[in-house]
Amino acid sequence: MSASGGLRFGFWPSTLRARLFLILLFGLAIAYGLSFTVLFVERSMSAKAVMLGTLESDVATSIAVLDRLPADQRGDLLDRLSRGNYRFELGPGLPGVPDNSSKGKEIGGRIEEAIGGTYPIRMESIPGDISRLQAHLTLSDGSPLTIDITPRPPMPIAAWLPYVLAIQMALLVLCTWFAVRQAIRPLGALAAAADELDPNKKGPPLSERGPSEVAHAARAFNAMRERIAHYLEERVQILAAISHDLQTPITRMRLRADMADESPEKDKLVRDLGEIERLVQDGIAYARSAHGSGEKFSRIDLSSFIDSIAYDYQDMDKDVSVVGLVQGVASTKPHALRRILTNFIDNALKFAGAAEIGVERKGEEAIVITVMDRGPGIPEAMLEAAMQPFFRLEQSRNRETGGTGLGLAIAQQLAAAIGGSVRLYNREGGGLAAEVTIRAN
Repeated sequence: MSASGGLRFGFWPSTLRARLFLILLFGLAIAYGLSFTVLFVERSMSAKAVMLGTLESDVATSIAVLDRLPADQRGDLLDRLSRGNYRFELGPGLPGVPDNSSKGKEIGGRIEEAIGGTYPIRMESIPGDISRLQAHLTLSDGSPLTIDITPRPPMPIAAWLPYVLAIQMALLVLCTWFAVRQAIRPLGALAAAADELDPNKKGPPLSERGPSEVAHAARAFNAMRERIAHYLEERVQILAAISHDLQTPITRMRLRADMADESPEKDKLVRDLGEIERLVQDGIAYARSAHGSGEKFSRIDLSSFIDSIAYDYQDMDKDVSVVGLVQGVASTKPHALRRILTNFIDNALKFAGAAEIGVERKGEEAIVITVMDRGPGIPEAMLEAAMQPFFRLEQSRNRETGGTGLGLAIAQQLAAAIGGSVRLYNREGGGLAAEVTIRAN
């Protein structure tokens, strides 16, 4: 027994499609087999009843006719009185063994009942490949008479019946597969829609056509997606409003701090105000990135674009370099992509002191731009959490190093807005790599 209380079998498939197919197929096949078995048994019983009825009605008449004929004329009538499953023989017949089977007793009882007990009957079974019975009796003049009985069904199975059964089983499998496909396809569509669910993107709603249950589930899913998008939009709007409203009092506090006399307390206050201001600016940037931007897609020359970013940092005496050969063009939102890469580079400079930019083309559809460093990296268990807003590692990304924990979250939001994706991973030999994948065309 499993933890859920159900039995688990080694051959039981894991997919709902296969399970439903097997259940329906086995159920219908068993029901079909039972119907065929009942029909076959009923046919055998009918054949047996016909045979016994023939023995009971015809044999008594035949024995009476043979008994009344002269002994020298009886041989002429034997072929006429014989039937498909029995025939008459003058004489003691073949040597056999006493038959005590239920079949022999039933046939012998029927013959005795038909002839009224006038001629005592002895049943024997004849050894051989074919089941044969012989009923021995003595006519009134003392002549022995043998009835050779072959109890076979008079209605054999048609040769074409196996082909009909094969066609019926094929239709059964086909109908079962079609029924399962109709039942499972809406679940597949719902699962695909759930995998592609992105409240920040306005995608087509899930189709609400089909049976009433499927349509109801699709409507519920579409309504859920709209509610999630609405909740996220409200959250971002609240963050943007708070961040925007904080700018005015922060500006007043900075002006008052600048007017104050020089002192260690003033320096600390100015640093705190600068950190608060960076937090507010990053909050506004995150809110804007969540809504995307009004920027349109345009084609850029990758070599010039990457070099311009590196040169801007080099002009500020920052150790930023481009590795490998960069060439080709890409279709993207330049300002959004620049913001993603500068966030990656700022993190690399902050925690490693240097950054390298590499560009790699994957097929004809995608371009991967990677910013690499040789800093402390991020523990594997925290790589996914590092993309969440306001995430900071206590050992390295603390208040003294600056930062609000929004840089990577902003990069992820902007990447989604330009149809790309962001990934973090630790480099071999130490360090962190942050990559963004964009469309080539």
